[in-house]
Amino acid sequence: MKKHNFSSGPAILPASVMEEAAKAVVDLDGIGLSILEMSHRSKEFTAILNEAVSLVHELLEISDDYSVLYLTGGASSQFYMTALNLLDDNETAAYLDTGAWSVKAIKEAVNFGAVEVVASSKDKNYTYVPKSFTTPSHAKYLHITSNNTIYGNQIHRLPDVDLPIVADMSSDIFSKKVDIKRYGLIYAGAQKNLGPAGTTLVIVRKDMLGKVQRTIPTMLDYRTHIKKNSAFNTPPVFPIYVCMLTLRWLKAQGGVAVMNEKNSVKADLLYKEIDDNPFFTGPVAKEDRSIMNCVFTINNKDLEGEFLKWCEAADISGIKGHRSVGGFRASMYNAMPIDSTKVLVNVMQEFAKKFG
Repeated sequence: MKKHNFSSGPAILPASVMEEAAKAVVDLDGIGLSILEMSHRSKEFTAILNEAVSLVHELLEISDDYSVLYLTGGASSQFYMTALNLLDDNETAAYLDTGAWSVKAIKEAVNFGAVEVVASSKDKNYTYVPKSFTTPSHAKYLHITSNNTIYGNQIHRLPDVDLPIVADMSSDIFSKKVDIKRYGLIYAGAQKNLGPAGTTLVIVRKDMLGKVQRTIPTMLDYRTHIKKNSAFNTPPVFPIYVCMLTLRWLKAQGGVAVMNEKNSVKADLLYKEIDDNPFFTGPVAKEDRSIMNCVFTINNKDLEGEFLKWCEAADISGIKGHRSVGGFRASMYNAMPIDSTKVLVNVMQEFAKKFG
């Protein structure tokens, strides 16, 4: 029996995608070769890569002013690649601090230029998103983390700034529409809403590149990968293939607008239970709650282990909160069916009846 997978990542994938990917591991489309053993220069994989790029353009309505790349190294490598490519030594970038991933991005960026942290919600353990702040007029870009998996906060409205936005969208890309014109660069680890771990999506406005004076190592220069369509070196063939299948699935579901509607229904269902159930508390400000990663705590800490046992008995997996904050975390990415959310809500209700 398939478990209810609330893991924050690597996360749930659509069942149909996993079935098709499993077949391709043995034989891709009847060509007599596994997706794992074919050349990344073959016409079959070239077609897969091209479709994976084209679907990103289509689903997010991205113009040809932007390039779509599939790279490696996770979002963590983008913490420094963004600044390395976009920020010169004598320039300033603005950063909004909304959690651990923002902190890590800031730590890397200071190696390549001046960084001004324009606002932070650290004072309340990242339980809200700062709204009122100003950015320096000379800043090259504003970096944000659109959704924070650890603390469960999400930026639902972009800051009103006259700067290109650089965004880590690892955990909420393809969950809603984006106004691509506001962004200079978007990056996202695949293992939440896009595919398996092993590749990282980068969407970059081409005119942002080639402006810094430093020498950029070949493999860390976005222009290298643009010229070679993400195949300068051997790309992560299988993860890209599964991403392509997931994007096909997403298109068949109706696209990102439909996903946003479905995700909102799941989130509303769970947050309502948290607010109504006296056993649980949602620490994040209601207007900043993430629809992807619902973080909550149990009011009686002595019952935390018991609740986890109840979840395990109900085949609920991945519900334990991040080690740095404790509590619980229900990650409800695009592929999470609403029935799984209903199972969790039912467990919470029955648990309250038993111990109330």
